[in-house]
Amino acid sequence: MHPFFNISKLSGWLYSLNIVRVHPVLSQRPRYLCQINENLETHPWQSMEGLMRCSANYFPLTPISFLERAAKVFRDRTSVVYGSSVKFTWQETHNRCLKLASALSQLGISRGDVVATLAPNVPAVQELHFAVPMAGAVLCTLNTRHDSAMVSVLLTHSEAKIIFVDQQLFEVAQGALDLLADAKTKPLLILIADPENLPPPVATPNVQEYESLLASGSNDFAIKWPLTEFDPISVNYTSGTTSHPKGVVYNHRGAYLNAIATPYTHEMGSMPTYLWTVPMFHCNGWSLTWGVAALGGTNVCLRRVSPKDIFENISLHKVTHMSGAPTVMNMIVNSPKSDRRPLRHKVEITTGGSPPPLHIISKMEELGFSVSHIYGLTEIHGPCTSCLRKPEWESLPPDERFSLKARQGVEHFFTQGIEIRDPDTMERVPDDGKTLGEIMIRGNTVMSGYLKNVKATEEAFRGGWFHTGDLAVSHPDGYIEVKDRMKDIIISGGENICSIEVEKVLLSHPAVLEVAVVARPDDHWGQTPCAFVKLKEGFSLGSEEIINFCRDHLPHYMAPRTVIFEDLPTTSTGKIQKFVLRGKAKALGSLCKIKSEVAV
Repeated sequence: MHPFFNISKLSGWLYSLNIVRVHPVLSQRPRYLCQINENLETHPWQSMEGLMRCSANYFPLTPISFLERAAKVFRDRTSVVYGSSVKFTWQETHNRCLKLASALSQLGISRGDVVATLAPNVPAVQELHFAVPMAGAVLCTLNTRHDSAMVSVLLTHSEAKIIFVDQQLFEVAQGALDLLADAKTKPLLILIADPENLPPPVATPNVQEYESLLASGSNDFAIKWPLTEFDPISVNYTSGTTSHPKGVVYNHRGAYLNAIATPYTHEMGSMPTYLWTVPMFHCNGWSLTWGVAALGGTNVCLRRVSPKDIFENISLHKVTHMSGAPTVMNMIVNSPKSDRRPLRHKVEITTGGSPPPLHIISKMEELGFSVSHIYGLTEIHGPCTSCLRKPEWESLPPDERFSLKARQGVEHFFTQGIEIRDPDTMERVPDDGKTLGEIMIRGNTVMSGYLKNVKATEEAFRGGWFHTGDLAVSHPDGYIEVKDRMKDIIISGGENICSIEVEKVLLSHPAVLEVAVVARPDDHWGQTPCAFVKLKEGFSLGSEEIINFCRDHLPHYMAPRTVIFEDLPTTSTGKIQKFVLRGKAKALGSLCKIKSEVAV
């Protein structure tokens, strides 16, 4: 058992006896991730005669139950599709997950043990989202863009006992294990073969194969249900927009609730067909690895994200919903016509991350997509708000309508509250659409905490709210609009410049494909905006043209003073790694200093 999670058995036993008034040992042992508020420490219902909490009316919430239900209610409906080689029903997926959980137990996996994955959106990852918690273990899905060095660090930190590795990433994983050669124990590697794109793997000593392992299990396996709702279900490492990923721990309750809320924000009905363009490793696929099962939907797995593959799968499988960062939409609208297919039905696409440019939303809708905007972070299971559409918006002029749809919106119904507050005073800012504050969140879908990092957890939960580090305004209608990350604000001559505002203007230029604006140090101004720009194919521009375009659309102090043309570093989820660009801008030194030296 993972030593960090060994409280779960004790707390589950005490809760089952119904004698716990105070969450066991939490107040004495600061290593645990969350304190229970005093108003939860007593049970007023016990004072009412005739009431009883027992197995008939209480069971810990867990997304495992979604698969159990799907196997009964949607047993013959398609659960998973992958290319031309894989097609399962929900009854088959249920049986496969039971056998896989059984096989994991036979390998010695027990409650609280961590099982890792390093794989793209293939059926095995969808199955492991159920099989690992069914074995009582904790799932840790690793970013597929990590190199061997980072994978080795995260395997060590998480203390993973097994790592399931896609055939395509075998060398990365093997390199990570080689770096752990001196470790007392290192994870067992299970290879996921790819029947669609790659030749069969070469037999390797000490490496088991996924399907063989699954076949060794029993579908009569007794599921190890969580002992309490607070038992950990997964560890998700932050996606790499910083250079130091942290292990975010989710519990069964939060995963269950967000798996219900996220389909709602995606405007999903019963039995949707969902195209996997968001990585399953990112916030457990925004909780939809579990949520699609709750609705009896079909998972269309996609190994790589390209416009051609997106359009082909929409046409072939009648996809109803998909998700992605704004870079995915940017990829679609700028794809060659030869890669596109006409959409015979409206496809709902939900986007999150940086606010999407208005012209991207407009072009997506011209192509037949309906765009919804959400906001979220790894620490809150992904989505926690949605820009809930109002019928009256449809009568507005297009620019005004798209501007409203680009906001981050309102909280979903399993968040206790999302407010814009002053990070110093903790006071709420007015709903005037102008006053900046930090987005703060509380509720059941906030993480349990950061694995093995009490200091970071306490800082994140300061004042009884989760501090996101994102700056936003609240409009009079209560809809929030993200302006920037606190660390991305550029302070130039005493003026605060929101990098996102500058990026929006740059993205409206017909030649610009991608852009990121960061601070460059300056001896006179303190900081000045530095723009990293990727142009569309066939376009050629100079720095002055970019700067002058910004000055025509922004106050001059907000316009970039430095423009660098290059490809932008991104994570697998499409987020631009601004910490890399900040390092490059810092290395340039002060612009004013350089000019003064030239003048001398």
